[in-house]
Amino acid sequence: MALDVLERQASDAPGLDEREFQWTLNFGPQHPATHTTLRLVLTLEGEQIIHAVPDIGFLHSGFEKLGEDLNLNQYVTIVDRMNYTSPLCNEIAWHHVCEKLLGIELTPRCKYIRVIINELMRIQDHLLNIGTCALDLGAFTAFLYAFYQRELIYDLCEHASGQRFHSSFTRVGGLLYDVDDAWIAKLRSFLKGFMKAYNDVTGLLNRNKIFIDRLRGVGVLTKEEAINRSATGPIARASGVLRDVRKDDPYLSYPDFDFQVVAAKEGDCLARYHVRMLEMLESHKIITQAIDNLPSGPVNVDVDGKVVLPDKSSTWRSIEGMIQHFELTMSNRGFKTPVNEVYGAIEGPGGELGFYLVCDGTEKSWRCRTRPPAFYHLAMFPHLIKGHMLSDVVAVLGSLSIIAAELDR
Repeated sequence: MALDVLERQASDAPGLDEREFQWTLNFGPQHPATHTTLRLVLTLEGEQIIHAVPDIGFLHSGFEKLGEDLNLNQYVTIVDRMNYTSPLCNEIAWHHVCEKLLGIELTPRCKYIRVIINELMRIQDHLLNIGTCALDLGAFTAFLYAFYQRELIYDLCEHASGQRFHSSFTRVGGLLYDVDDAWIAKLRSFLKGFMKAYNDVTGLLNRNKIFIDRLRGVGVLTKEEAINRSATGPIARASGVLRDVRKDDPYLSYPDFDFQVVAAKEGDCLARYHVRMLEMLESHKIITQAIDNLPSGPVNVDVDGKVVLPDKSSTWRSIEGMIQHFELTMSNRGFKTPVNEVYGAIEGPGGELGFYLVCDGTEKSWRCRTRPPAFYHLAMFPHLIKGHMLSDVVAVLGSLSIIAAELDR
């Protein structure tokens, strides 16, 4: 959106009178704290913010319309680009709703592996959020400690899928590959080393007076406001809302694991930091339970049912597998979907991550919509920042974990 239009919106806000001593500041997208393409138009009195207008949709990539042009397996290569901090969560969420539409029950081993990956992505996402928030507030070393652990998680993604960043690891009814013993050993090694890094980050930040003082009492969101504004995930839980899709609407094998929903009452930036730190410990606990009890057996279901792609070894070494792969991938073949509409969601690192699908019987969705948590959380920014100082923008924005690609409409 053009800057003059945003400035006009800012000056036309209800209850806001344009005065000579007020001025408009274009914050981002070049500002390092806005991360990627995000832009904010701030109205200031001195250094106090009296109004803010976020600018969204700067990417113009048309993610949702692409979902109506690609089939249910091809679209996984797009959904992981909606969230570059925890891309595999988007893949799991997408195929979760596809399998809900098709009525597919995953194998026990696939469910456990998806849970492990989902929790690894939660750790990865929270590490980046905490690290960059600390970096924006001047705590550089904590960022380095957090970022190194992310690299180790990327090593695990590369080992499992062959790709480091946008893995496209999930498929309708299963996974691209099964994990091997070497991957499990590498995962155990990561879990062991992660606790030391976690304690290092905690030691650096929890006793850092500057970091704590810049978060405490800033950007307060009450429990009622969190509910009314559709906040989810760690932001809602930091305000006392106990909703967690893993507990309230269980999926995959989450009912098998012992873990707690972390929450706080204060609702400020500091509470969001503490919730994310404690959630990483719960994710660590879930992954440990999952690999200790990982079921054997296949990771893909219904190979003969004309819906699920056969694994690579079957495609390359058997005529049945090759024909099945051919039938599902050729443009004039493919599988059929029921004429129906469905919504499904998972507990992503940022909050409830859902997809809404309308299918007309073909292998493509007739309508595809995404419920990304960042979109709703950025909408709260003008409310959270009003009355605070200009320097508080980076603290509030950092605590919201905004992903620019999730804002793309």
